[in-house]
Amino acid sequence: QVQLVESGGGLVQAGGSLRLSCVASGIIFSTHAMGWYRQAPGKQRELVAAITSAGSTNFADSVKGRFTISRDNAKSTVYLQMNSLKPEDTAVYYCKTQRFGMDYWGQGTQVTVSS
Repeated sequence: QVQLVESGGGLVQAGGSLRLSCVASGIIFSTHAMGWYRQAPGKQRELVAAITSAGSTNFADSVKGRFTISRDNAKSTVYLQMNSLKPEDTAVYYCKTQRFGMDYWGQGTQVTVSS
């Protein structure tokens, strides 16, 4: 079955950096678009960044210029590099993909940015 496992979250001061990783299994990774989402307490889950199988990317306006998304097909892993972190980036970050029209989510990793 499809499994997505995130890692790399933690506590960081404002202005700092973190790199999140998401390892996928159960899919032919190189053929799937991947996305990073986040959900802050009391807010809806929102798209942060996405990358297609061809490597095209898009970002939420709130993270443009600070976050980058990349993928390593040999490792079935998608990364989210987060720089210049702000307290408003505090959230649980989730990895997502789709297979046969169904969404698959990881368990999430907590990112906390202190001011």
